[in-house]
Amino acid sequence: MNKHLALGSAGEQLAAQWLQQKGYTILQQNFRWGKTEIDIVATKGEWLHIVEVKTSSTDKWGTPEMRVDQKKMRVLQRAANFLLRSTGRQWIQYDVIAITWKRGQAPQIELIEDLSCK
Repeated sequence: MNKHLALGSAGEQLAAQWLQQKGYTILQQNFRWGKTEIDIVATKGEWLHIVEVKTSSTDKWGTPEMRVDQKKMRVLQRAANFLLRSTGRQWIQYDVIAITWKRGQAPQIELIEDLSCK
């Protein structure tokens, strides 16, 4: 596995653990619907959370969350609609966990909640 993929995978595992510590229940990781992958599907209370995880080891190209654009959100929304129907949940929220994990430093985790899918 190349360094980029390994960093992304490690970031997703860290994000899932972090969410659990914050009271979320992880339903699935790397959920696939067609060609779309949702990094983390979680619940907290009555809400179904669709979580996109972005991990970066540098801020050379901006912050990790800047890589979640409207096109990505529309793709996630289509897959999430399927999940919403299949889980029987009424409420859905789209979140991003941005992780900056620089060599030799502890990872910095930021949860950006309730993104719009417009």
